Amino acid sequence: MFNIKAQQFLHERHQVHDAAFVELKVWRVPTPVLGSSHTFKYALAYVVEGECVLRYDNEAGKGDHRHIGLVETPYLFISAEQLLRDFWKDVEEWS
Repeated sequence: MFNIKAQQFLHERHQVHDAAFVELKVWRVPTPVLGSSHTFKYALAYVVEGECVLRYDNEAGKGDHRHIGLVETPYLFISAEQLLRDFWKDVEEWS
């Protein structure tokens, strides 16, 4: 049996302005993360003045979801490209 590991798909950090940055981490995984139906693992964060104010992730067992401030809601994952578009749209709306 082969031990196939996650492959990094994207890892970037963008300074949005003096007090805020975005960090994007996406991996392709051999099997879906528990709670998700696709082969991506991701953690996208928008941090303002040291506080994460927006986050999209799919931690094992919780599936695809996003945090906007203190509110957590489900997220409908369509594709990695759509995920990034939706995240950047929320960053723009937060700013």
